Amino acid sequence: MHSPDRSTANHAGALDDFDRHSGSLLERALFNHRLVVLLICAVLTAFFGWHATRLKLNASFEKMIPTAHPYIANYLTYRSELSGLGNAVRLAVVSKSGSIYDAKYLDRLQRLNDDVFLLPGVDRAFMKSLWTPSTRWVGVTEDGLEGGPVIPEDYDGSRGTIERLQRNVERSNEIGQLVARDQKSSIIYIPLLSTTSDGKPLDYSALSAELELLRTKYSDDVTDIHITGFAKMVGDLIDGLQQILAFFGVALVITTAMLYGYTRCVRSTVLVVLCSLVAVVWQLGLLPLLGYELDPYSVLVPFLIFAIGMSHGAQKMNGIMQDIGRGMHRVVAARFTFRRLFLAGLMALICDAVGFAVLTIISIKVIQDLALIASIGVAVLIFTNLILLPILLSYLGVSKVAAVRSLREERDEDAGLQQPLLWHVLNLFTQRRWATVAVLVSAVLAVAGFAISLHLKIGDLDPGAPELQPNSRYNRDAAYLTEHYGASSDVLAVMVKTPDQGCSNVDTLMRVDQLEWELGQIPGVEATNTLARLNRAVSIGLNEGNPKWYDLINSQNMANTITAGAPRGLYNETCSLLTVYAYLSDHKADTLARVVEAVEKYAAVYDTKEVKFLLAAGNGGIEAATNIVVKKANRDMLYWVYGAVILLCLLTFRSWRATVCAVIPLVVTSILCEALMVALGIGVKVATLPVIALGVGIGIDYALYVMSILLARMRAGDSLSDAYRVALRFTGKVVLLTGITLAVGVATWSLSPIKFQADMGILLAFMFLWNMVGALVLLPALAYFLLDGKKDNSRIAPDVVRVEESDRAQSMPTANLM
Repeated sequence: MHSPDRSTANHAGALDDFDRHSGSLLERALFNHRLVVLLICAVLTAFFGWHATRLKLNASFEKMIPTAHPYIANYLTYRSELSGLGNAVRLAVVSKSGSIYDAKYLDRLQRLNDDVFLLPGVDRAFMKSLWTPSTRWVGVTEDGLEGGPVIPEDYDGSRGTIERLQRNVERSNEIGQLVARDQKSSIIYIPLLSTTSDGKPLDYSALSAELELLRTKYSDDVTDIHITGFAKMVGDLIDGLQQILAFFGVALVITTAMLYGYTRCVRSTVLVVLCSLVAVVWQLGLLPLLGYELDPYSVLVPFLIFAIGMSHGAQKMNGIMQDIGRGMHRVVAARFTFRRLFLAGLMALICDAVGFAVLTIISIKVIQDLALIASIGVAVLIFTNLILLPILLSYLGVSKVAAVRSLREERDEDAGLQQPLLWHVLNLFTQRRWATVAVLVSAVLAVAGFAISLHLKIGDLDPGAPELQPNSRYNRDAAYLTEHYGASSDVLAVMVKTPDQGCSNVDTLMRVDQLEWELGQIPGVEATNTLARLNRAVSIGLNEGNPKWYDLINSQNMANTITAGAPRGLYNETCSLLTVYAYLSDHKADTLARVVEAVEKYAAVYDTKEVKFLLAAGNGGIEAATNIVVKKANRDMLYWVYGAVILLCLLTFRSWRATVCAVIPLVVTSILCEALMVALGIGVKVATLPVIALGVGIGIDYALYVMSILLARMRAGDSLSDAYRVALRFTGKVVLLTGITLAVGVATWSLSPIKFQADMGILLAFMFLWNMVGALVLLPALAYFLLDGKKDNSRIAPDVVRVEESDRAQSMPTANLM
């Protein structure tokens, strides 16, 4: 390592002798007007802090679905005619007496039905239970077909009317749908509107709270309540945010403690944490000003911004601490560190922003909002952690003991003492033998990981709500409904568009009947229901119940008669839309894919100019469309994020060799992360799709900081080994610190009751650690083969980092530490 001239170093470190007009225009504008910058930041913090109190937390059903996809466009076009398919709540009322045919139970069900009817946001026209007039029965008597409401018109709670109710239920075809197969519970089906009667967006948190109040009110020795549906799931997610905030607090304590354990300096630790929190405050304050809300997915973004801020802040703090330890005045140390690391930090943050920004290519609003919210946070970090932190440290400096400790390895080397074992081990990867081993092991891991990642599934892999833990109250409720009802709550509906008054056309019903039969043969389809099926059932009824007549009669008059008395859920008011219901065993990606493929093939053959089979409605149809969008976006997203990162690295390093060294470790980590998802049974879905892109965007930070110093030292004439040793001391040990600290911080999320947060915690912890290992092990190994002794070194990054000042200051005596 080249030793600088001591007299030059002493001259550069003195504040009185420092040229205030040196450095870039940006540096002079900031550091020559430090007080003005601090006042502006203080005013902005107060302003954004006040606006952050106005930030709302909510969710939107429409934001969770890919509204631009043709399936969803079809659903939204006909949503008002689809009997509430889509966003709905199912409330199962269980009789503790053993049967729903009990006067106390039925009275309780009626009162609960009336309470639910008055809830804000309920689509009352399509609400359904035993007590709604739309729930009807049809039966065959000596006088022909008869029917009416399931609840007898003269119902008075007497034994006779209850027995008639039981007969009506048995003839209503509702057992397995509104009534449990064991007839010990019944469902109140509650379709929801996107807005309330006053035009405001539906508040899912408030609705969930109202449902919980009803659960509490009606859960006693007579009835028990189970609730499922998107609104309830989101409500439970929002309720769990208090625990998310607790995990945020735990992560903050862990990162603060580990940073202090590294620096042993209270003031610098507090400043790094403070500036990272200021970034979060600015971000949260900007959101209501821009008209945004937090949702259960983007609520995790502020912690990511805090984590990124801690990483960059620790780098700035470490650089200033070392320069002060060499004898520089704190103002000079802050300016020199700003010169060396601002561009590297800026490019790293731009890479972070790109990692978030590419998520906007996914046509799901909740992910696009997450991308924008995160990009705002990253932009804020440029001011709070790249500018505000160095200026604050230029005023307060660091403790004398901490500054001296930061140069311990350098002083030990000058004194001929043994270097830390970890530094010695890591430096081995700049030598041929260990570099070869690192590259070969990485190649083997990448190939094995890629083979495993081929089994990565798209969509949900678990029953119930995969966003919540399997033992959560919601998933226990969902398991109850699945166990006790023949037709599950997972429904995929096919819309059959016909001309007005054409839904009862016999030819159309024949085609619908054939599609229904084909759907019934698909594994995972438990039951189906269509107007054609009703025609078959009525045909039996008209022929003394003889099953031989279970067929579609080729009679237009008969079809018209049956259609006139059919429930509206099977067709719309203008008889221009039929609905084919497929009740699924689950909403796993494979199940949905099989059904979608069968319908697409059928439509390709039997669609005509007047009759078209359109996908898709129901929660199964919506999830199928979401899976299709996610599958396509998964690869597109990676291509875009890696393309942008490679371009930014080329602009930063001005060397394709250095870019390869920086990017290959990220690729290996991405591959291994997908393999981990396969091993843990985590599918690619809305909640996990952003993780790999975020891991790439954040992971490049480590490589940028290490490579910037490595290239600068090699440009100055150092060997690869000496250059890497300097990089380890100056930025590498902070990469090690932040990688471990952030991984430990997010690993605590694995204990969260919200499963997608637990999944994100595990995946992000893995990516933080492996990106750190890649930057400290694989990067120097690749540099041995691509950079060491290559002519390309003479052209590497002439403007990336300016280390001349650091070179001159390297051997400065300790002075001006306060």
